Amino acid sequence: MQRDPRELGGAWQSSQRHAFNAPSGDLARYVDRYWAVTWDYERPYRQLVVPLPNVHLTFRDGSAELHGPSSSHVYRELTGSGSVFGVAFRPGVFRPFLDGPVARLRDRKVDATTVFGPDIPDRADVASVEGLLRAHLPEADPESESTARIVAMIAQDNSILTVDALARRCDSSVRRVQRLFAEHVGIGPKWVIRRYRLREVTERLAAGHDLDWAALAADLGYADQPHLSRDFRKIFGEPPTSYAQRYAR
Repeated sequence: MQRDPRELGGAWQSSQRHAFNAPSGDLARYVDRYWAVTWDYERPYRQLVVPLPNVHLTFRDGSAELHGPSSSHVYRELTGSGSVFGVAFRPGVFRPFLDGPVARLRDRKVDATTVFGPDIPDRADVASVEGLLRAHLPEADPESESTARIVAMIAQDNSILTVDALARRCDSSVRRVQRLFAEHVGIGPKWVIRRYRLREVTERLAAGHDLDWAALAADLGYADQPHLSRDFRKIFGEPPTSYAQRYAR
C-alpha cells in the first residue's frame, strides 16, 4: 500500500502544532508534563502514536478520558481542525489516584470522571487542570514513588537490558519487580526496558544519524539485527527503516 506522503520527511509538521509545559512544583511528583496538539487537515490523517509507559489524562471536545499504558502503537484519525490537551503522569505514580492496580488500565481508555469525579473543566488548560489534580491529590505512597524511581533509572541507564539485571540493581527479586510494575506501572518491566532502549533508536533516527544496525542491536542486548527489527515493529508498527522516513528530508 502506498504511504501517505504527509507521513514522510516531517511533512506532518505543517498541519500540526505541539506544545509542552512542565508542572508546578507541588505536582511534579505526579506529573511528567502537560502537552497540547492542534491540527488542521483538509482530509483525514492517520496519526501514528507510539507508546511509553505513562498514564494520560486527555481533554478533547468537552470530554475527558484516561488512557492506560499501551503495549503497542495505535493510530488516531485526525480530521478537520481540532485540538487535544493532555497530562502525562510520571510512570509508576498513578496507582494512588486509581486506588487499584494500574494493570487494569493497560491498553484501555475510560471516562475520566470515574477517577476525578464530575467536575471536569469545560476548557482545559494548565491552570484549570492543575486545579482538578490538586482537588484529588492522593495520600503519599512510598511504594509508588519507589517504582517511579526504578522506571526513571531504566530510562536513564542504557546498560539495563534485562529484568534480571534490573532486579539486581534494585537489590530485589524478579518476582517482586514484576509485581511492582503490575501494580504501579501497568505494564511489565521487560516491556519497559525494551521500550526505553528502542527510544535510543528513534532519537538517533530523528537526529538523522547513519546507523550501524548490527552494532546497535548488540549494544541494546539483541542477538542480531532481525531481533531488533521485530521488537521495533511490534511497538512502532513498522520496521526502523520505514520509521526513519518520517524524519528523513
